Amino acid sequence: MNSTLKSAGHQILKNLLEQCTEPQQLMFKRMYSHKNLEATMEEAVDNMDETKIDNAISQCERTVANNSLRAQNEPLL
Repeated sequence: MNSTLKSAGHQILKNLLEQCTEPQQLMFKRMYSHKNLEATMEEAVDNMDETKIDNAISQCERTVANNSLRAQNEPLL
């Protein structure tokens, strides 16, 4: 993979994960960094298999979109 694309993919993924809840971030670590759950989110992304970046971005994009829909449908107090 081109190093520029790899770097951009890592940054996109980190930005998306910042928008995820803590349980969602833990699920990400279980899927992509299961051998090192103690790693920071940044370390988990930086050390993940580069062939899985595209899939991880797609999953995180769907999660963030679903979080946004849930937030829009919550009743105002």
